[in-house]
Amino acid sequence: MTTWEGEDAPPPIKISAIGWVLILGRGLCLGTLVFGGLLVLLLVRLIERPLCGLSRPVTPFITQCVCRNAFRILGIGFRTEGSLMTQRGAVVANHTSWLDIFALNARKRIYFVSKAEVASWPGIGWLARATGTVFIKRDAREARRQTALFQQRLLLGHKLLFFPEGTSTDGLRVLPFKTTLFAAFFHPELRDMISIQPVSVVFYPPNGEDPRFYGWWGDMDFGSHLLKTMASLRQGEVVLHYHTPLRVSDFADRKALATACEAEVSAGHTALWQRIGQGAR
Repeated sequence: MTTWEGEDAPPPIKISAIGWVLILGRGLCLGTLVFGGLLVLLLVRLIERPLCGLSRPVTPFITQCVCRNAFRILGIGFRTEGSLMTQRGAVVANHTSWLDIFALNARKRIYFVSKAEVASWPGIGWLARATGTVFIKRDAREARRQTALFQQRLLLGHKLLFFPEGTSTDGLRVLPFKTTLFAAFFHPELRDMISIQPVSVVFYPPNGEDPRFYGWWGDMDFGSHLLKTMASLRQGEVVLHYHTPLRVSDFADRKALATACEAEVSAGHTALWQRIGQGAR
């Protein structure tokens, strides 16, 4: 995965003896939770799929339960603000690390939109396919097919979620939103029925740690980031702020909608970080 390159390289990861003990304990619990949950989901899906097809009335609750309990195992606090969207549509958020996937799934039953190559990744690809991720190719020739796929899922009431920044960051900033995926929502059969809910996601670091503690950027790889997260004796907190949904039909084009979503996410992100300076968390 290509990650954002900042001005400073990520600090080296150092794991203490206690850290390795925590990795062992949390790793066993987290692995049991995730892969045990996956097994239960697949077994339920054997019944759900022939009866309900793509609608998935049961399995998203399993995903939500697994993701919420993952934060309990890791010891990371979890808090949300704002109301969940009830209209048909999609959710967009800033992207700090792989932890965002757990955080956003823990609060809301959603389906991620991901690049097609993720489907072939060991482990992550299996989980993504099992949980109903929508895989897309960044190819203009695929636009019609992908719009039809989005329409099918949205009409079923699925909330699709994507990260318009296109990459993860150090968690201290919101990068400019790419507009490509917003174009699908302006299709004549979708535009008047779809809303987009912006979400600001902030990971507060453990006390005394670098504010970028949970960020995933530069030359970091998944394995080392996972180990660092599990090895921390003290943990921080993730806060999700759900903004007022924006009706697609209120915007002239994909660029205007992407700009408005970026402004909401960025403003909320800044406000959440300012609370640390004000001593409010």
